[in-house]
Amino acid sequence: MKAYVLHDISDLRYEDVQIPECPSGWGIVKVKAAGICSSDIPRIMTKGTYHFPTIPGHEFSGIVEAVADEKDQHLVGRRVGIFPLIPCGKCPQCYKGHYEMCSSYDYLGSRRDGGFAEYVSAPVWNMVELPDSVSYIEAAMLEPLSVALHAVKKAGKIQGKTVAVIGTGMIGIAAADWARIRGAEKVWVIGRNEEKRKLVEPFPGITYVNGSDEAYPQSDVVIEAVGTPAAIKEAIASALPGGGIVLMGNPTGDICLPQNIYWQILRKQLCLTGTWNSSYGDESISDWKEAVQILAEKEFDAVSLITHFYDQRHLIDGLELMAQHREACCKVMTVWNEELQI
Repeated sequence: MKAYVLHDISDLRYEDVQIPECPSGWGIVKVKAAGICSSDIPRIMTKGTYHFPTIPGHEFSGIVEAVADEKDQHLVGRRVGIFPLIPCGKCPQCYKGHYEMCSSYDYLGSRRDGGFAEYVSAPVWNMVELPDSVSYIEAAMLEPLSVALHAVKKAGKIQGKTVAVIGTGMIGIAAADWARIRGAEKVWVIGRNEEKRKLVEPFPGITYVNGSDEAYPQSDVVIEAVGTPAAIKEAIASALPGGGIVLMGNPTGDICLPQNIYWQILRKQLCLTGTWNSSYGDESISDWKEAVQILAEKEFDAVSLITHFYDQRHLIDGLELMAQHREACCKVMTVWNEELQI
């Protein structure tokens, strides 16, 4: 099969490799669509990953080609999205069903081979069957959509509240729309690039604020989706007294706060909450189940978040677009079959 194999930092090769093995409890998925995550850029180009060689890609969907066990044969031919985190199932958080906080997890696309390939081996437990109304392209966005939903849920009840999201990446804009869907009175997305305003326009009820030119809106809830000290300072400044801040952005380095900014946390009695990944498994709390349902009911226009499509053979062009910031982009999607763009 064809796959993008990362042999070292900035050494990504499109080459022929063996179809992955399929141990008991696992299946082989033929990939139909795969999104490029912003975390893929440093993983591939600057920082590397856990071992080499590795096939990156953790946002993908496809069709089940084969399974190892007879009891799972009913899945063959089914369309699926994939939860990329593989929990150990043995640690205290796994016993509680909080798999996203597993202390010894595996991960498709970083710790083991992922979705930038024709075929992927994945545990059956991680396969999410898709309703007919959810396309492969939408399903390839389930992971970032669920991450965004998880962050909004961590803010607590937001119905009737004002919400500001700092950051104009795909997950930031998705978090803003989840806040709208969950009943926020007013939702802002704060960025520093006027071209990003066009990315927000397709989502009714969300207002773009250019943080370079306009005063930050004061909000009950602020979701920080950048991961820089400057963005965290803005989040603290934007939060109303007694409000809450959800820290979602992956840190770009050490986070240091000036004393006067730290004082604001104390004097405004702010509640800071961390969030990471998304809940999965228990249907009563599963972000993935809710995301699939909302997509199936067409309440969330996920396709509008996609600004660029590439045939999988040209995935490197998509990586370079994002790494070099050649133009404003939101979600960059790759497909194995160009017909999937329709």
